[in-house]
Amino acid sequence: MAENDDKVLRIKELIDNLGITQSEFAKRIAIDASNFSKHLTGKLPISDSLINKIVVELGVSKEWLCSGSGLMYGAAGTGMNPDVHTHIRTLTLPSGAIVPEVRNGAKVYGLDVTAGNLGRDRMFTDDLVIGSIDVPFINPDCSIVKVSGDSMKPVINNGDMIAIREIKNPNLIFWGQIYVVLLEDYRMVKYVRKHENPNRVILRSENKEYDDIEIEKRDICDLFIVENIIRIDNRI
Repeated sequence: MAENDDKVLRIKELIDNLGITQSEFAKRIAIDASNFSKHLTGKLPISDSLINKIVVELGVSKEWLCSGSGLMYGAAGTGMNPDVHTHIRTLTLPSGAIVPEVRNGAKVYGLDVTAGNLGRDRMFTDDLVIGSIDVPFINPDCSIVKVSGDSMKPVINNGDMIAIREIKNPNLIFWGQIYVVLLEDYRMVKYVRKHENPNRVILRSENKEYDDIEIEKRDICDLFIVENIIRIDNRI
């Protein structure tokens, strides 16, 4: 029973990490919300089937989920840099997935988050909304923006879109995740890595042709975690 309780605590920690509700979490791993609630209250055990769904659908480390050892998100088998890890789901969608009006899904902004000098107060205004995307695995509270450049290639390619969620507390950084980092006069999409100096962070590209960037934490104006990479395929 203690082992089951520990797994419940780690699942709840994961839900908090993702910044979503219990029902939204159940939707992401494609199980009934009422049954999922029973797992968390101890009425149903944390089964191997549930563990595997979480691991497969969210990219969570099975070792961490079962025993608490290691990192929450493992890099093994991802083909990514061995010192970074991510739970980002990449989705390939038809062009029709972007509807021109705002419905229940995530808002799509006509904004390249890595280009221009638009201030934070102008980035997510209603006049920049070009539609919405309402599909499973994309948090409707996210904002969807475009990315240019090849510094994160092949994880994020030039022209891809990303679903991002604002981190209210910039001191709460999940090391190795991909973020949109807003500085006073620059915006970029990078892995955020821990620095030996607690007052600094390392911004790392996936593309090995780009060097690491070291910045002061206090220079970060805003931070958005990347939850999804979205590729629009007009052939679908």
